[in-house]
Amino acid sequence: MTQTPPRKPAQLLDDLESIRALLGDEQDSLNETLDPDSIPLLSEVVESAPDEPLEEPREPAVRTAFRTLAERHLDHELRTAAQLILQEVIDDFVPQIEAELRRRLEDRAERLIRAPRR
Repeated sequence: MTQTPPRKPAQLLDDLESIRALLGDEQDSLNETLDPDSIPLLSEVVESAPDEPLEEPREPAVRTAFRTLAERHLDHELRTAAQLILQEVIDDFVPQIEAELRRRLEDRAERLIRAPRR
């Protein structure tokens, strides 16, 4: 990167004067059309917070319908995924549950067979 040599103060002053001259006409016209008293104060613009909550702006019907449709689709997808997970858990535990039930049934049958008759 090459550095530009420093300008002389007279040149800088001339540049600034030419920029001011270019902007001067616009600044004068802005000042003429702008009345300082017409600018509202912040306290005039910002009102105190209302006691009642503001109503949410209503969305267009299409956006609401789309959101409702998307929510229903998401709800369906979540329920389907939950059912699949539950079925996988059941499938994983059925053999263990079945084995435990058989063991208990055999233990119970064995106790009944060995018990003295009245």
